[in-house]
Parts: sequence; structure tokens; C-alpha cells
Amino acid sequence: MSLMDLNNQVKKDLSYLSLNGPEWVLPASDSGRPVYDAIIVGGGQCGLGIAFGLIRERIRNILVIDENKQGFEGPWVAYARMRTLRTPKDLTPIDFGIPSLTFRAWWEAQYGAESWHALDKIPRTDWMNYLKWYRKILNLPVHNEICLRLIEPEQNGIYTLHIEGKGAPAETLRARKVILATGVQGGGAWYVPDFIKEGLPKNLYAHTSEAIDFSKLKGKCLAILGGGASAFDNAAAALAQNVNEVHVFVRRKALGRINPIRQMEPSGLINHFHTLNDAEKYAVMARFFSLNQPPTTDMFNRAAAYPGFYLHLGAPWLNVCEKDGRAAIQTPHGRFTFDYLIISTGLRTDPALRPELRLIADHIVRWGDRYSAPEAIKSPMLDAHPYLSEGFAFQGKEEATNKMLRGIFSFTYAAMVSCGLSASALSAMKYSLPRVVRAITDQLFEDDKNSYLNSYFTYDVPEFQGQTSEGQIL
Repeated sequence: MSLMDLNNQVKKDLSYLSLNGPEWVLPASDSGRPVYDAIIVGGGQCGLGIAFGLIRERIRNILVIDENKQGFEGPWVAYARMRTLRTPKDLTPIDFGIPSLTFRAWWEAQYGAESWHALDKIPRTDWMNYLKWYRKILNLPVHNEICLRLIEPEQNGIYTLHIEGKGAPAETLRARKVILATGVQGGGAWYVPDFIKEGLPKNLYAHTSEAIDFSKLKGKCLAILGGGASAFDNAAAALAQNVNEVHVFVRRKALGRINPIRQMEPSGLINHFHTLNDAEKYAVMARFFSLNQPPTTDMFNRAAAYPGFYLHLGAPWLNVCEKDGRAAIQTPHGRFTFDYLIISTGLRTDPALRPELRLIADHIVRWGDRYSAPEAIKSPMLDAHPYLSEGFAFQGKEEATNKMLRGIFSFTYAAMVSCGLSASALSAMKYSLPRVVRAITDQLFEDDKNSYLNSYFTYDVPEFQGQTSEGQIL
């Protein structure tokens, strides 16, 4: 099968699902001003999956916006620097059970079944190419280069989105439901320790989430802070670009070896996380974050194979400062000086860190507001996560604010404590995408429930048209 054959198969499969059936959501009544049923913020894998999920439910008055240029959504060709995805190749996250929409079908259409069986993990750039194909073959309504600046709730269950960018059709958009599908950073902000920001000028360091031109660092000596997977992805990428030395500094005395996702994938914990009580959810995520995500064996070996790779365990950075145009680092084992630093310290989750939520952040319930964890596992980092509904919706601290927040969904890394891996791992999207789609459609139905019920109780269109032989209508 060629890619053209696969495209035809997708269209045939979708035709069997009757996706062009009549829309059922009633138009928003609002003085003739256009209102979308849903606006999805983020055109990466989550945003695309949610859009298709809504279309499958015959909701087509939707829009997806993304701040990046087309083809650059998400991390895959931006700041992700691993060679392959870290997840097993046979996961099916965004196909909604349609075989022709799977990554495997896309891969085999181009490279054959034998190539699939020989493949270990999915190459990162091929995953991005698959997402571009998925968007195109499904004709999803994505508008690029539109940045969301502010969500403003109105009094009538509608939200005004203040936007800007080359692709913006106007200064504002309006929607009944707003779904934040803005990835790992969408629930908070990337984190750089204050002592680094205060001790060094910005030209001497970058976070792993930033664009880094390693070619300009050729022959230089770099230091990386952090022992997670991205630290070694960046080490390997730098050394491959002829950086002379890369020193990875890890606070812990041993690298993490356990990836809890590998246990969660086959055990049912991902799919049924929502059935846990608050104490169980908190305990699961406390352990998850305590283990950290280790590097993949292949990426660690790739970095370690270079003669310029150095690993420093039990070596936290105590302070940094500029010295003769370079970065000086103090550790418990001595002082080091480098030409450039890469900060692999992840992110912090808190709605207060999101500028688009500044009008509503104070009203959003956090985990610390609803659950007091045992001291042994209590974490300010976990407590700052929003306390979401099972359907990923923000919840308010009071009845009035709960109503105001009802139509805003956070399908981001911020959902971890409330909804499990959900939007933060490909392993979970098979289960979480249908769940968020169901929550959105349920709300749209509930918004006009009385109208739907009235239509049902007053329905009187005859279906049976039987007649006797004498022509009498029965």
C-alpha cells in the first residue's frame, strides 16, 4: 500500500462513520456575533486529537489555534532533541480506534511492513511528519501564528479570547468552550533556579526548552544541570555538533533507573486513574515525581560514547557567577568554569504562572485547597496543581466562580495529579482524549438541556404511514 492508497483508505473508513451527519449543538444566542462551540488552544498532538474527537461527535463549529508556524507545533522540531520517542512504538494515542489513522499504517504505507517490524522506537521527526499528515488528511481547522493573550469570561457562559499574530482574523474570538491543549509548559512555566538568573547574564545559559544553536558552541565546554532524560538528550546533541566537552551535573548520588510509566502502561492504572480517591491520586503522583524520568539507555549510551562526556553525581550547583566572560559553578566537590550552561530543571505547574489565565487564576481551586497530604509525601509542587474535574475542567473556589470557570478545560501537564498522565504522555491519550471530548460534549448538551428536552416532548412527526387496501390511513 502506498501513501496515496492509505489516504484513500482513511477517506473510505471515515465515510462509514457518517461524520457529515447533522450537527446537534444549538447555536449560541448572542446578538448575531459569531461564537464557536469550542476553541482549542494548541495545534500539537493533543489539540489535533481533541478536534477530531469533537468532529466525530458531529460538532464542527470549532477552531484550533497555535502560536507557531505550520509544521512547528509542539516540541518535536523545536526543543525536543532526542533521536526517538521514549514510548513503545505500538501505542495508538490519537487514532480513535481507526486502524488506517495509526502511525503504523502511515509508516508501513511508506516503508513497508518489514521496516515496521525492524523499527525499535519511532524517530522523533517522523512522528512530527505523521502529525502533519494526520492534520491534513482529516482537514482539521487549524490556524497558525495566533497567540492567545487572555481569556475573559463573559456573563452568559461565553468566553472572549484576546489574540494576536499574523494568522489572527481579529483581535478577539468568542467561544462557549475553551480547551487548553498547550502541552508540557501549558500548565505553568519552564523553571530556571533564581540563583542562576541572578548570578549570570542570559547570554551564558539557556533552558532546554529554548532554541540552542550548538554550531556556535563548537569547541566550547558546556555544563548541564539536571539528571532527567532531557539532560542527556541535550548532551548528545551538543557533542554531535562538535562541542568539546559536556559535563552533566546531577544532584542525586545515582541516576534514576525506574520509569514508572512502563508499569502504568500495561497495568490499567492509566485508564482507570480517575477511579482513585484523592489520597490515592496524590500518592501515585508523589511517587511518580520522586522517581524522575530517567534517560533512555540508548540516549545515555550515545552521549557517554563521546570522549568529551563527563558525569558528576551527587553534585548540585550551590551558586553560579560570571568570571571573565564565562560561567563559574560551585559544587560540593569544587569550582568549575564553563563557556555555556544548559538548564534541564523542567517546569513548575501553577495556573498563576499562565498570563492568559490572569483574570481567573485566583479563582481556580488547587490541590492544596482540597487535600492535605501526609507530611511524608506532601509537596508544594503537587499542591499548586489545579484540582480539575474528571473531564479536565477547571473548578472554582466558590459556586459563582465555579460557574465562571465551567467551560475552560486544561488538557495539559497541569492535569497530572487530577487526571493522571492524560495529556502528558502518549501512553495515556488513547484513554484521555475520549474522556475530555465526552466532558466537552456533555457540557454543550447540558447548557441547552431544557431546549433539547422540550424538542423531545413536543416531537410529533409521524413515521408510520400505513394504509388499508381501501386507502384508509391507519
